[in-house]
Amino acid sequence: MTTQQLVQQIKQKKSFLCIGLDVDLSKVPKHLLELEDPIFEFNKAIIDATHDLCVSYKPNMAFYEANGIKGWLSLQKTINYINDKYSEIFTIADAKRGDIGNTSTMYAKAFLQDLNFDSITVAPYMGKDSVEPFLAFENKFAILLALTSNEGAFDFQTKNVDGEELYKKVIKTSKTWKNSQNLMYVVGATKAEYFTEIRKIVPNSFLLVPGVGAQGGSLQEVCNYGMNKDIGLIINSSRGIIYASNGKDFAEKAREEALKMQEEMEVILENK
Repeated sequence: MTTQQLVQQIKQKKSFLCIGLDVDLSKVPKHLLELEDPIFEFNKAIIDATHDLCVSYKPNMAFYEANGIKGWLSLQKTINYINDKYSEIFTIADAKRGDIGNTSTMYAKAFLQDLNFDSITVAPYMGKDSVEPFLAFENKFAILLALTSNEGAFDFQTKNVDGEELYKKVIKTSKTWKNSQNLMYVVGATKAEYFTEIRKIVPNSFLLVPGVGAQGGSLQEVCNYGMNKDIGLIINSSRGIIYASNGKDFAEKAREEALKMQEEMEVILENK
């Protein structure tokens, strides 16, 4: 998928919502546990109920890997279902990979080629040769962890290094890497005041923004500081949508929560 196609989808759906498919078997409706593949059946129902309200789905790999081979098969069925039935959707493998070059090449092939995700989240700590393998695929994206929404982000990311915060150095350095036009960045919604500084460095890049909703981030603030001429934001919500109900109406309730966010986004887009 190209960024132009993503922007077009945002305009058509009047939404820049990403739904995180972080499936915890202890939280899914009990009746699904009787089925052969409860993770996939849960995802399928959520996807069918919300695909017209969002532009992206983001499975978090940990929730699938924790279930061994069964979890991996559920992931494969999920991404195949999205690609086959809702091919306009931008898919994100939330894998947070980042290793030496030849290992990263294998990770890139696994997620961007074999599973055919549109993008993958990547950790930048090991530098360019750990990230560039993810940037080598046409119309695929690496989403770099730039400024995250967790408490420990302040341990390193905002530390002053030679007169500049580390997260700024990371983003600036990443622009020098080969195929850097295929980079997007993770920026947590709970740090909305940082978006102005980030936009000075990467005015045209898409930002994946977790932390709206359950983690307390404000959608309006994120948009005020982070939106660019092409919107440039993908706002993720996971728990607040997919676990809106643990009953047989879980998909309907998920749609209701997704609709609330989509309607809020539509108002923001109209006023842009």
